[in-house]
Amino acid sequence: MEKVAVLAITKNGVKIGLKLKDLFKSWQIYAPTKFSNNDNNVEWYSDSTTSKIVNLFKTNDAIVCIFSLGAVIRLISPHLKDKKTDPAVIVIDDKTKFVISVLSGHLGGANKLTEEIAEKLGAMPVVTTAADVNQTIAVDLLGREFGWKIEDDSTVTKVSAYMVNEEKIGIYQDAGEKNWWNKELPPNVTIYSSIEDLKKSSSKGYLLITDRDIQESRILKDVVMYRPLTLVVGVGLHWDTSKEIIREGLDFCFKKYKLSEKSIAKFVTLKKEQNVQGLVELGKEMKVSIEYFEKEELAKITIPNPSETVLSFEGTPSVSEAAAIKGSGGKLLVEKQKFPPNLTIAIARFPR
Repeated sequence: MEKVAVLAITKNGVKIGLKLKDLFKSWQIYAPTKFSNNDNNVEWYSDSTTSKIVNLFKTNDAIVCIFSLGAVIRLISPHLKDKKTDPAVIVIDDKTKFVISVLSGHLGGANKLTEEIAEKLGAMPVVTTAADVNQTIAVDLLGREFGWKIEDDSTVTKVSAYMVNEEKIGIYQDAGEKNWWNKELPPNVTIYSSIEDLKKSSSKGYLLITDRDIQESRILKDVVMYRPLTLVVGVGLHWDTSKEIIREGLDFCFKKYKLSEKSIAKFVTLKKEQNVQGLVELGKEMKVSIEYFEKEELAKITIPNPSETVLSFEGTPSVSEAAAIKGSGGKLLVEKQKFPPNLTIAIARFPR
């Protein structure tokens, strides 16, 4: 976590905070001025803790509170919004016997941080979220370390309940990292080799790991669909090709070939004297990085649709196809698609 605040409101709490500062150098300690010993490692505040928490809650990824759980709950309750945006909140008692995950355990990372702090302090971690207690799959965190995205999180709570209540869960995967679960699968979870087998199963909930657009009404209302970052989009374009034109071509390709744009790992293209602003703008809008290749690199790639025209203008017989293959190290899923007057798009997938 980038920003972690430690809030101490007792003398002993300040001592514990300083110990945490030794263990986690980037963390910032906050404490009331009435306990000030002029230690520069602490930011001493003169306003009330009730007022101080307002800014800390807005500006930190996690808040570690070194005082009673009840007081912490009263302090943070007016500021709670939802688990997607609330910071992780952790409580440590005044004798460092317990480290308690209080808020944003999964998505906010409080559970993981609780375990880490407890190990370093020699304390007992207290984690109460059902998936952790039952040592089963945390539906809302699956593949998070790989950057997987959830297509629609409206079903997460329902399927999570199925998981922790040991209802039958079926999994199908055709893309992305395979090592997302390095333990024996829970007894209520079964992996299927095809969508058809998954549909025929008696599963109550489903997990799909795919970069394809799957429209299966039989299972969609009870599915959590994960989008691994597996697709590399090669783009050939002119210096003035607009963001809107690229977007239209991209949407057409992904719809035609039934792929998910959430699985785009990066855009790849030819390195020019100046970056094409339209592609730069689209990358920022979609939060997708752009990788550039020299023409000599692309000219070495074997591609299905070389162009003499592209060779004469760009110094390589292919931009979109060659860049997609080069950037993925895999095979083309979508060969060059032309969009007059000056845009081509090709799509490749990282090898599994």
